[in-house]
Amino acid sequence: MDELEEIRRRRLMELQARREKELEELVKQQEIARQIEAQKKAILRAILEPEAKERLSRLKLAHPDVAEAVENQLISLAQSGKITNKISDKTLVEILKRVMPKRRETRIIRK
Repeated sequence: MDELEEIRRRRLMELQARREKELEELVKQQEIARQIEAQKKAILRAILEPEAKERLSRLKLAHPDVAEAVENQLISLAQSGKITNKISDKTLVEILKRVMPKRRETRIIRK
């Protein structure tokens, strides 16, 4: 009986150690994600005018995947040095027109 209890106790300690390690990894990943998000916000703040930044944040509420793609594209252009001055709201609208999927218009015909 003592051997069985010892094995159970060791196994429980191993499981607890593994859980602690997984929790530490999760905390590290969350911290890295927060840092990346903060860097993205800083870069976007530097390359977008306030109106354009506001439009992008509104778009993020309605179409998060499209907004994320545009943000990543703008950030990569800024990091490669292709964006020299701030992007205005007008320019952002033009970019979004090219990126946004075309909407299909629904028509109802009554007879």
